[in-house]
Amino acid sequence: MDDAGLRRRAADVVPVVSVVTPTFNEAENLPALVDAVHAALGTLPHEIVVADDDSPDRTWEVAERLAGTDPTVRVLRRFRDPGLSAAVLDGMTVSRGEYLAVIDADLQHDPAILPEMVGLLASGTVDVCVGSRATEGGGYGEWSAARRLVSWVATLIAKVLLRVPVSDPMSGYFVITRAGYEQTASQINARGFKILLEFIGRNRSLRVAEVPYEFRNRVHGETKLNRSVIRSYLLAVSELWLGRQIDPVFLLYVLVGLVGLVVNSVAFALAEAAGFPLWTTGLNKAVDPIYTSFLFSVQLSILVLFVLNNEFTFWEDRYRGWKLVPAFLAYEVVSIIGTLIHVAVFTFLQNAGFLLSVLGTGPARVVHNLTGAVLALVVNWFLNTTYVWKRRTRRI
Repeated sequence: MDDAGLRRRAADVVPVVSVVTPTFNEAENLPALVDAVHAALGTLPHEIVVADDDSPDRTWEVAERLAGTDPTVRVLRRFRDPGLSAAVLDGMTVSRGEYLAVIDADLQHDPAILPEMVGLLASGTVDVCVGSRATEGGGYGEWSAARRLVSWVATLIAKVLLRVPVSDPMSGYFVITRAGYEQTASQINARGFKILLEFIGRNRSLRVAEVPYEFRNRVHGETKLNRSVIRSYLLAVSELWLGRQIDPVFLLYVLVGLVGLVVNSVAFALAEAAGFPLWTTGLNKAVDPIYTSFLFSVQLSILVLFVLNNEFTFWEDRYRGWKLVPAFLAYEVVSIIGTLIHVAVFTFLQNAGFLLSVLGTGPARVVHNLTGAVLALVVNWFLNTTYVWKRRTRRI
């Protein structure tokens, strides 16, 4: 009996392993992945679930052609809620195996270690087995220094904040038991970035092991690592660390605001050192240069904050082309309102002498300033998310 006949026969048997691969524009890589998975798992009953986000390169069509001759291949063409985690969860939902494997379709994960990973789970001592690049025997291949740095920082964040028990929490290659999946699936945030991090971060009772492998270079297509991926990762870690009571996007907004504060301070200091020219009023009275420096630093920080919020905080609702102009003008108005609120609250508390007798002049001024800043931040957040970047859905 040929390979096709064996696979048709295997399709009638409940698979032991379901290999879920989330795809987007992987038409060139998918056939090679399917062959590699079959070669690795051999006669072990298995299925390959392709969860495709309606790829423009018609990956789903390639998968359907493969399924036409290979009954172990199943195709899930997704039209809503695009994203890696959501695709993986949908693939797991329709899978039938006792062990659920997740592998990328870009051929960078090595399918040859699948039997060893499944074997560890079958021993009953492990609930999740991770394909690790960081443990002894593994490697990151020919990654650039910049990409290694990004991965190292992301891994450090996960280990410090989430205390995950793995050397490579950024891995997208793992196998989980069906029991482990069913215990955790209802808690998973489908908008999360790293699905492994979601499982082991939310269910601390999962027993985890690692198998080393060497990360491969992508042969076809383009890498999907960009600032939106970094942003999604930070959102996922924030939500896992703090819970869903606090909007992670608001935390990004606050972080961007801190960057703006640094820009404002540096710009003010440089402007003062450069000795900005005096402004004059209609009465030819010189204006203190400190106000020129202040206005320059405020305007520069508003510009920087708009760019960072547009390209990072509100990535899904960002503006492009000519729409940037009215969006920036709206942001300018919101920022001025926030500045006025900040100054007004600070002045009111100063005049009222709030906590002055308790803290003394210096500490009281700090409290007054922080109170004004916090109120301005909250008002700016509300106005920006309501009128500038209208968040149609909560992408958390």
